[in-house]
Amino acid sequence: MVASVAVGSLVWVEDHDEAWLDGEVISVNGDDIKVLCTSGKTVVVKSSNVYPKDAEAPPCGVDDMTKLAYLHEPGVLQNLKSRYDINEIYTYTGNILIAVNPFQRLPHLYDSHMMAQYKGAAFGELSPHPFAVADAAYRLMINEGISQAILVSGESGAGKTESTKLLMRYLAYMGGRLASEGRSVEQKVLESNPVLEAFGNAKTVRNNNSSRFGKFVELQFDERGRISGAAIRTYLLERSRVCQLSDPERNYHCFYMLCAAPPEDIKHLKLGNPRTFHYLNQTNCYELDGIDDAKEYTATRKAMDTVGISSEEQDSIFRVIAAILHLGNIEFTKGKEYDSSMPKDEKSWFHLRTAAELFMCDEKALEDSLCRRVIVTRDETITKELDPEAAVSSRDALAKVVYSRLFDWLVDKINNSIGQDPNSKYLIGVLDIYGFESFKTNSFEQFCINLTNEKLQQHFNQHVFKMEQEEYTREEINWSYIEFIDNQDVLDLIEKKPGGIIALLDEACMFPRSTHDTFAQKLYQTFKNHKRFSKPKLARSDFTICHYAGDVTYQTELFLEKNKDYVIAEHQALLSASKCSFASSLFPVSNEETSKQSKFSSIGSRFKQQLQALLETLSATEPHYIRCVKPNNLLKPHIFENQNVLQQLRCGGVLEAIRISCAGYPTKRPFYEFVDRFGVLAPEALDGSTDEVAVCKKLLEKVGLEGYQIGKTKVFLRAGQMAVLDTKRTEILGKSASIIQRKIRSYMARKSFILFRRSTILIQSVCRGELARHDYETKRREASCLRIQRDLRMYIARKVYKEKRASALSVQTGMRGMAARNELRFRRQTKAAILIQSHCRKFLAHSKYVKLKKATITTQSAWRGRVARKELRSLKMAARETGALQAAKNKLEKQVEELTWRLQLEKRMRTDLEEAKTQENTKLRTAVQELQLQLKEAKDTLVKEREAAKTAAETIPVIQEVPVVDHELTEKLNAENAELKDLVSSLKTKIIETEKKYEETYKLSEERLKQAMEAESMIVKLKTTMHSLEERIADMESENKIQWQSLLTNKGVPPQSPDLASKVLENGNHANESITLNDLLLTPEKGFETPDNKPRRPPIDRQHEDVDALMECVVKDVGFSQGKPVAAFTIYKCLLHWKSFEAERTSVFDRLVQMIGSAIEDQDSNDHMAYWLSNTSTLLFLLQKSMKPAGTAGTASVRKPQPTSLFGRMTMGFRSSPSTVNFGAASAALETVKQVEAKYPALLFNQQLIAYVEKMYGIIRDNLKKELGSLLALCIQAPRTSKGSVLRSGRSFGKESHTNHWQGIIDCLNTLLTTLKENFVPPVLVQKIFTQTFQYVNVQLFNSLLLRRECCTFSNGEYVKSGLAELELWCCQAKDEYAGSAWDELKHIRQAVGFLVIHQKYRISYDEIINDLCPVLSVQQLYRICTLYWDDNYNTRSVSSEVISSMRVLMTEDSNNAVSNSFLLDDNSSIPFSIDELSNSIEVKDFLDVKPAIDLLENPYFHFLHE
Repeated sequence: MVASVAVGSLVWVEDHDEAWLDGEVISVNGDDIKVLCTSGKTVVVKSSNVYPKDAEAPPCGVDDMTKLAYLHEPGVLQNLKSRYDINEIYTYTGNILIAVNPFQRLPHLYDSHMMAQYKGAAFGELSPHPFAVADAAYRLMINEGISQAILVSGESGAGKTESTKLLMRYLAYMGGRLASEGRSVEQKVLESNPVLEAFGNAKTVRNNNSSRFGKFVELQFDERGRISGAAIRTYLLERSRVCQLSDPERNYHCFYMLCAAPPEDIKHLKLGNPRTFHYLNQTNCYELDGIDDAKEYTATRKAMDTVGISSEEQDSIFRVIAAILHLGNIEFTKGKEYDSSMPKDEKSWFHLRTAAELFMCDEKALEDSLCRRVIVTRDETITKELDPEAAVSSRDALAKVVYSRLFDWLVDKINNSIGQDPNSKYLIGVLDIYGFESFKTNSFEQFCINLTNEKLQQHFNQHVFKMEQEEYTREEINWSYIEFIDNQDVLDLIEKKPGGIIALLDEACMFPRSTHDTFAQKLYQTFKNHKRFSKPKLARSDFTICHYAGDVTYQTELFLEKNKDYVIAEHQALLSASKCSFASSLFPVSNEETSKQSKFSSIGSRFKQQLQALLETLSATEPHYIRCVKPNNLLKPHIFENQNVLQQLRCGGVLEAIRISCAGYPTKRPFYEFVDRFGVLAPEALDGSTDEVAVCKKLLEKVGLEGYQIGKTKVFLRAGQMAVLDTKRTEILGKSASIIQRKIRSYMARKSFILFRRSTILIQSVCRGELARHDYETKRREASCLRIQRDLRMYIARKVYKEKRASALSVQTGMRGMAARNELRFRRQTKAAILIQSHCRKFLAHSKYVKLKKATITTQSAWRGRVARKELRSLKMAARETGALQAAKNKLEKQVEELTWRLQLEKRMRTDLEEAKTQENTKLRTAVQELQLQLKEAKDTLVKEREAAKTAAETIPVIQEVPVVDHELTEKLNAENAELKDLVSSLKTKIIETEKKYEETYKLSEERLKQAMEAESMIVKLKTTMHSLEERIADMESENKIQWQSLLTNKGVPPQSPDLASKVLENGNHANESITLNDLLLTPEKGFETPDNKPRRPPIDRQHEDVDALMECVVKDVGFSQGKPVAAFTIYKCLLHWKSFEAERTSVFDRLVQMIGSAIEDQDSNDHMAYWLSNTSTLLFLLQKSMKPAGTAGTASVRKPQPTSLFGRMTMGFRSSPSTVNFGAASAALETVKQVEAKYPALLFNQQLIAYVEKMYGIIRDNLKKELGSLLALCIQAPRTSKGSVLRSGRSFGKESHTNHWQGIIDCLNTLLTTLKENFVPPVLVQKIFTQTFQYVNVQLFNSLLLRRECCTFSNGEYVKSGLAELELWCCQAKDEYAGSAWDELKHIRQAVGFLVIHQKYRISYDEIINDLCPVLSVQQLYRICTLYWDDNYNTRSVSSEVISSMRVLMTEDSNNAVSNSFLLDDNSSIPFSIDELSNSIEVKDFLDVKPAIDLLENPYFHFLHE
């Protein structure tokens, strides 16, 4: 509370409706304080009833409430409300997490990327989250070897179950198995949740899915930190809910699911609408909004399958559930005897029979167990009749005990399915248990629940006090006089033996005649003087207990009945004898039962034992706490009810923890923060001082405070001392403000005077100028009048002259034009006559030429066909003279090729013929039509020429003597017309013949198709024969070569050796055994003799030695030539010379792959990796340029002339097929890179090279990311400096200047860039490396900005912006050749930082933000930045509340889209380039001057490298 209050101070005052209101003190009158609240209300309160308000608290709250300047009830409440308004639902109080239920989906907070962010992060480093609590527990378990426990508490609807699921998810993420290992333990635990929720959850007044039992999940871990087993413990299932309901609650979900089951199940179980069953129709609530019970039924059965419950067991479970529903519909009336009972009517008898049928027990036995009791004495057995009321109680007791046993069976079944690890090293327990409850009517269940919370609160208080002690010890301050607040007296009141409430309740239950009245009177007598126990006024059997969270009044009417846990002997006997094995297994017969009497068992005592065992487990673990809070009772988002939340904070023990903290030192401030805030109280202490501790002591001594403590890193203040310091600070700041205002007013007055004087002088100068301009205008008008008169007279005279001149020209022009037109008309008539004559002569000559050309082509075709047939016969004769083996081989190969070609040809024959016929018919029709048109045009032309001649004869007398109608020409035209008609008739005849030929060809194609089908069966045999012949030929060639070598060695080369050598080369030239003619003839000594004159090894061994020499050379760093890697070029030249690309089988490529793989094993050296990346990428480029697809080799360089006739084109169409079409010769290959036909080994080697290039690229990129990772964590937050120290001494207290971490990033980039340049890595790869690296920088910086509130500040934005400027400068220096678009990858962090450093954010509209400032950022990201922003330098405000509201509306609309809700960025680790991009970045001409490896040039077997 405020010790001294001054006018203008900000305080909190208590309010009946809103709990607390903030306001400003406007007057102080002794102890009475008048406060103007922000709501507009003015109140007068006592000074002892107000709390100070921190004026400098961030508007969006703090993530850890221990950082609050004032740790009190209104401060905590306001902080939670501020964070809830911006969807920050998690807040720390020390190491306690407070979770406020948002009542809406926030998927962006719980995805896998978020779990990765919290993995390994220090507690408190990132924003509050359940993942942080789970990670802290897991890390502590692994590092310290201590079992952990996470206690999740809160009232119904606060979100305990969801928080527990999140904890389980994260622990499964950290310690789970791989997906390949099958279903893991954690998966089984998570899959059991739907089953337990179906049978243990129900709708209550406060929650639609309230857990009506406590659950403690033990996750067991092995020594490696992996989950090895688990167990689920349950506590105090609310059995009374099965029989008794209050509106508007519901019974357990499973009853409604069963009523919505498929029709066949409903018919079998004789169920119906829930409204027809007594156990369900006690309320008006049967359905839940958004929940389909039919779908839930199906999902529950699937979940039961998952946890290992068989279909037979499931059927038995739902039979028992249906039997319970039918039991509830059995009503009783008085029987024939006194105090007896029997089923009321036929409906009750029906439900009785149905229940007996479902239980598989005797109907009469069921009736007797409900309506009668058997009392066994020493002498006899007495049967006692029950009245209708007692029969109803017996029915309900049976229903409750059956449901309770069923629930326990489910839990045991789930535990057996999950499996426990008896050898587990550690465990992490997650406790999901009911919170403190206080209703209008509180019965035995609330009593047990509140006992649990009292126990847990005591454990919680001890933990909080222990944490306080640890901090005080760590800071080395005196804390011995601080008192510990305990609630042991309440626990003794409830559970102490023999005089506790539970002991008295058990005692009352032991006596048959005890009632709730006698039990209540016993309590009144026993605890009448207890300070925690009281009797309410006007109550006969109620009692009140003062709990830590407030007073709760309990009604004892049902305490005795609910505390009894014995099973009625008749019920036990009935169900034990059931024919249903499942039902009988729920009620096993105990060996200790020697009689049929019921034995008493206390639920309270059993629950107390379970609770004690739970606390013993928790005491053996390190606890972590999550307090769940429900913000409103409407279960709707964006509603925060202060009174409701405050009550939950009390019930959850949060305010109790604050009370414990306030008993010691509630205010703890680091030295630099304390100096920054209160340095104005003693400015002289800051002058020249570098010791923060000494400055803090001087400040506190000057103020005169007592009782504070100076720790090692913090100042510890007692309650109320912070308010004293703030009051004095406010006074000093007020005085300083007055001085500043006085100076400002003086400055404004002088500024106004100077402005007035300047304005006067300006007005005078303007007036003088206006007079001068008026005099000048008058003189200018006089001069203008004289000028206008002169120009007008000149214009009139010139106009008259121009009119006369134009008339004369018009007359002359008309006369000359008439003469010219007469001359032109005569010349045109003469030219037309000449043109008609020339066209007639040209037509006659052209017709003659066409006939001659046709005859010539026909003759040439016939002659060429004759020559071709003759040449074919000669070739056939020559082919028969070939050697037997070679001829057989070539013949088989040709037969295979010919059969393959024919097979392909015949398959397309029909289609080609049909297309050819259609095209030819179309062309013939078109030709006929064109000829007809030409004939018609010729006739029209002749008629027009006759008419023109007649007209010309009549109109032009000069040329009447010229004979226009030439009879000879007319006769020629008629003759040509007749010839054209003959041609048309001949074309028609040819068309008919063509159709006949087409039919003959079609029949022939069908016959050939049959032959092709037969040829397919022969191909396999021919290939087999061909392979055997190839092997024989290869063996013979090897023997011939060896013999020829020995012959050359011993006797020299005979005269016939050239021919023999040529034959060997012709027949035995293979990829792996090739030799040249020059080697045989010119250098026989070198080619076939060793220095000791012994025969050398065969060619295959020689090549192996050459490959070894190549590997030995290129495995070393042979450098670069002309900017290209020598090793890659040397390998390529050798492969090309050895014809390895064309080989069907070779080991060269395998050797190269092994060599490259072993060379890049050292992945830490970027220099080594860059060298091999350059070589591998270059070799890959050369291979890409050299290889061409199979089937294109051997194409002719000169194309044959295409036939010009119609039938020639048809013949070519029939003979061609897709596999043999000549597409033209390939482009001329360069001398350096030759194109070869690649075989399978070369293609495989190409793929392996691609894989190695991608692997080495990824290694270099990941190495750079690893180096930058540690630096980026330091670059996201600006170094913290002290304001006071900066103002006074220009440097921080006792702290060295921070190194520029951004320069470290620049150095890493420069080092890698230099390495890549020195190794001549292709620029496209360099660009991709830096582009992906900058993308990684963008992701890391941006995600840290969104997850850490201390990073989202104005000063931090300036710091990061300066670092980004250095990165931009580096990109400019590196140029686009290497940097590429790397700078554009930083767009998210650039726009976010640019937004942070804007001063007047509150003036910016939402449209300006999304369109101009931050167009790349999503609404969720902008909302996160705007709500986390705070200014630690200038106290500038964030965006306006209207902008925040607009963002919130858009987020609500997109809440169903999980992708749009994710505000964190993902790092892309894929390979961002293709091989085509790599190939296009290098040119073949760059290799013209590259030199091979020098070591190989000296080897005589690599002389080809000199070429």
